[in-house]
Amino acid sequence: MSESRLAVRKTYKLFIGGAFPRSESGRSYIVNDAKGRFLANASQASRKDVRDAVGAARKAAGGWAGRTPYNRGQILYRIAEMLEGRSAQFADELRAAGLGKSAAAAEVDAAVDRWVWYAGWADKLGAVLGSANPVAGPFFNFSTPEPTGVVGIVAPDSPLLGLVSVVAPAIVSGNACVVVASEPAPLPAITLAEVLATSDLPGGVVNVLTGRRDELAPWLASHMDVNALDLAGVRDEAVRELEEAAAENLKRVFRPTGDDWSREPGTARMTAFLETKTVWHPVGV
Repeated sequence: MSESRLAVRKTYKLFIGGAFPRSESGRSYIVNDAKGRFLANASQASRKDVRDAVGAARKAAGGWAGRTPYNRGQILYRIAEMLEGRSAQFADELRAAGLGKSAAAAEVDAAVDRWVWYAGWADKLGAVLGSANPVAGPFFNFSTPEPTGVVGIVAPDSPLLGLVSVVAPAIVSGNACVVVASEPAPLPAITLAEVLATSDLPGGVVNVLTGRRDELAPWLASHMDVNALDLAGVRDEAVRELEEAAAENLKRVFRPTGDDWSREPGTARMTAFLETKTVWHPVGV
């Protein structure tokens, strides 16, 4: 005798410190597909959630930066493996966001390839960006790149490829980040968080918030423990206000550039969130 059953509806939560809490505010918002049909309720993060996410990122930043570049590359490659294993789910979410069947599949493949591309850079940044500097004296003088710390990211509305294209370059060099996901299409970001949680990435290196971009971005920009901002998903008219808030603690700011996320990535986003440390050492000591 067959019985009808109710499907288990997924609860879409935040991703903070490697865990999946609900928003402390208890709020959620409706996510519709490209045709205006109901898809899900997603958590609507608050100012307190931003503070919690920044705290988790700061706690994780030191350990992640202390990993060897080779190990960070291995972990990013593992993320690509896990993402490809859930490619069908990502493709379904992208189709709901308005992409055609073939375009959705192509975007998932491109997102996987992009993770692999950035993974390959992990142990090459030091060689490409570092240098041994000639000095007039009996000294060695070396310049090496180091992560800037905690990066706040307002993700673009390209819900997977654009998201990957801003998160991967921030963390490959040893930064931790807090990401405000695409507001109209947050589901791929939440699924990516599940991928990150089941990879070898330490909890807190990537924290994902869903909710109202205009509500969350100012708190991220003004937070004194955030060291840099990527404003990829911010409206042009809101950029200046966020830059002014970021100036309070001299955050590095990567302004929106109208990126075509399907184009080959460059090194600009990786180098934007690096500091250069120069060390002097006497010869023979």
